[in-house]
Amino acid sequence: MAYLKFYKDRLKHNYDFLQSLFDPKGIEWGVVTKLFCGNKEILREVINLGVKEVHDSRISNLKTAKEINPDVQTVYIKPPPKKIISEIIKYADVSFDTDISTIKLLSEEAVRQNKTHKIIIMIEMGDLREGVLRDDLIDFYEQIINLPNISISGLGTNLNCLHGVMPSSDKLIQLALYKQIIELKFNCEIPYVTGGTTVTIPLILRDDLPKGINHFRVGEALYFGKDLFSDGTIDGMYDSVMELYTQIIELNEKPVVPSGELGVNPYGEKAEIDESQYGKTSHRAILDIGSLDIDPKYLIIPDDEDISIIDASSDMLVIDVGNNKKGYQVGDMITFKLKYMGALGLMNSNYIDKYIE
Repeated sequence: MAYLKFYKDRLKHNYDFLQSLFDPKGIEWGVVTKLFCGNKEILREVINLGVKEVHDSRISNLKTAKEINPDVQTVYIKPPPKKIISEIIKYADVSFDTDISTIKLLSEEAVRQNKTHKIIIMIEMGDLREGVLRDDLIDFYEQIINLPNISISGLGTNLNCLHGVMPSSDKLIQLALYKQIIELKFNCEIPYVTGGTTVTIPLILRDDLPKGINHFRVGEALYFGKDLFSDGTIDGMYDSVMELYTQIIELNEKPVVPSGELGVNPYGEKAEIDESQYGKTSHRAILDIGSLDIDPKYLIIPDDEDISIIDASSDMLVIDVGNNKKGYQVGDMITFKLKYMGALGLMNSNYIDKYIE
């Protein structure tokens, strides 16, 4: 049976690495936990590292974080839907906001619950996902600065999350300047400029991060050691805090080319035949996982040059092991490292057991 294994020692190593990176720069940071889909056991391992902030896009996951440690600061990292305003105030200490009418509702609900709710104003810096347009920022701020029970604790932006726009020192300098402009105009103090995510970490490594950026939200680098500039791994970090273990449920030498009249498969695709492969055979293994759990493109092929991924049906993955020089047999386990979206799908699957080691 396929299962996902989560390695505590690798997680701690990566966490300590990032902490040692941020501390000398005076950067505070929170851990993005949406990858774990509210899994309480794994969330507890993350929080027990000494995490001060948990960032998530699902309010139920922030509720779970509060159950584990009521003192951890919970941050809702997308503009709140109006239908769950009461839950946002109850379980999220902070939210990322871009809409004045929503912030007014947060204010009203915070008054009802006798709480002060912090907000981060997200600014559009080019990636065209969420964010207040820069030309509208001053007017936007003026309309919310005096709302009761609302504390504006920061300005932020998201880059590389939709169109792949990369952060640069110029963009982040602009973000930090908005903080200065607002503080001067409104005679106020904005504690944080949260311009950093996994994609921004390489700017620290090459000493190119503007000093005004004092807050990061990190998920992918913590769990995969990812350098999104090079598409490689950050030196000194683990690239696999979790791995997928799959079992071979069939292994046979079979023709390379299918036979018979070809129609479309369940995905609406029709196979293209390479006639030069007629008459050739290879060893094919079927693994006990399928596209219901993970898209094969999010699997990282094991360090075995003979293995290639053929395709998947809903519940089975077919791989080619060439001449089977390693002598794989039915019952053997094949281990895969994962890309972020693959791990997310597996964490969201009720059919994949999760183990902590």
